[in-house]
Amino acid sequence: MDTDVLIVGAGPTGMTLANELLLAGVSTVLVDRLAQRSDLSRAGGVQSRTLEALDQRGLLEPLLATGDHPVATGHFAGIPLPLQAERHCLPWRSVPQVVIEGFFERHLAAHGLHARRGHELVGLAQDDDGVTAAFADGTALRSRYLVAADGAHSTVRSLLRAEFPGEPGTLTIVAADVRLGGSDPSTAHTWSEDGHWAALFPLGTDPRGRQLRRLVLGGPGRSLPREVPVTEDEIRDGLRTVFGTRVELLELRYARRITNASRQVEQYRHGRVFLAGDAAHVHLPLGAQGMNTGMQDAFNLGWKLGAAAHGWAPGNLLDTYHAERHPAGAAVLRNVRAQSLLMDWAGTRDPEVLAAREIFTAMAQLPQAQGYLGDLMSGMAVRYPMPGTTSHQLVGRPVPDLDLGPDRVHELLRFGRGVLLDPADRFADAAGPWADRVDRAGKGAGVEPMLIRPDGYVCWAGADDPEAALRHWFGEPR
Repeated sequence: MDTDVLIVGAGPTGMTLANELLLAGVSTVLVDRLAQRSDLSRAGGVQSRTLEALDQRGLLEPLLATGDHPVATGHFAGIPLPLQAERHCLPWRSVPQVVIEGFFERHLAAHGLHARRGHELVGLAQDDDGVTAAFADGTALRSRYLVAADGAHSTVRSLLRAEFPGEPGTLTIVAADVRLGGSDPSTAHTWSEDGHWAALFPLGTDPRGRQLRRLVLGGPGRSLPREVPVTEDEIRDGLRTVFGTRVELLELRYARRITNASRQVEQYRHGRVFLAGDAAHVHLPLGAQGMNTGMQDAFNLGWKLGAAAHGWAPGNLLDTYHAERHPAGAAVLRNVRAQSLLMDWAGTRDPEVLAAREIFTAMAQLPQAQGYLGDLMSGMAVRYPMPGTTSHQLVGRPVPDLDLGPDRVHELLRFGRGVLLDPADRFADAAGPWADRVDRAGKGAGVEPMLIRPDGYVCWAGADDPEAALRHWFGEPR
């Protein structure tokens, strides 16, 4: 084998996974077909759950230190969702994808892992022992496992001939990074009477301290083929149609057309090959859910591949990647479809759609509804199935960042190992055989006993013996 894991695609998903594998002590090769990293921002926000996962790896503070990344207000179908500190201890942040990629590239390089750029995958074959990847320059790499993180037009997915069912794109909208002048719009989403609309989100500031925005435009007559270039005149016309003379374009940094295609692969695992991020699911980019869902795919898969590479993974552990992440991806596709309907992307001004939106907007003011929608859009609503464990309310959910006295729970997960919280010091003998992969902590703390997976999800809680859960998730003891 040339490496334990070959990752195809050096975007946020691929780089997140590479970092997880570094923590697991697994040899990794990261390749990308582009000769250099893209300077396009693409996604622009990081959700609460992703921020928690980065915090658990000790990466959140250095990421936020890279520049001005203001707190962002979430939304559902353009309806603002107020921040609820009691539900989301880390509120959304405006961190453009290009910043995240640059941060991870530097972080990985500091630990000796450099993306091999200009490597275009052209062939793929797997057997019982590993995967052979062939590249356009005539070279080949042999790995035990391969992960496709190569985007919506995934070469790996095509070579696998993996089923990618769903709905094709029926219209396009414009997404652009801009600097604007004039009065600042008071709302993120604004509609004109004739169905044209604009959405604005903060992207922080440029090196000269000037405010950057993500602008999205749509409405009647604005759906053009994806290959048609977006011009400054088109952006100016869209702003004028929605805002009149109140807002003007000062600078257009980058623009592209995106579609409302909605697809998801039927299987996330194909033998020794795994699909993650946009290679596994595509949809309208609402709330940066594509990037965040892909990064969560990586957090879920990384420690499991590490366990398999080190030989202690239970027999079905790699299968739980599909079992857990496919439903999570499907839930994102459903909420995006609902949002696209309520937002009237095509600008039809259909009275039935407008009536539904009016009622939904009123309902979204209710605290319980805000909590539900906030959890949905922040990634906090995900609850993984945990067969064979207790039905405790925490099981399957992200662990709260509990204060254990000298430590926080998030700090205990920094090294990518499992953690058993044992406040009454009852389970030393039970946990001892797994000491090479699970840390025991929390003695004397006023918390419930719980077992936390390396990806920060609770897989056991309560008063019964944790041995069955340890064996189920962390394999047989050495």
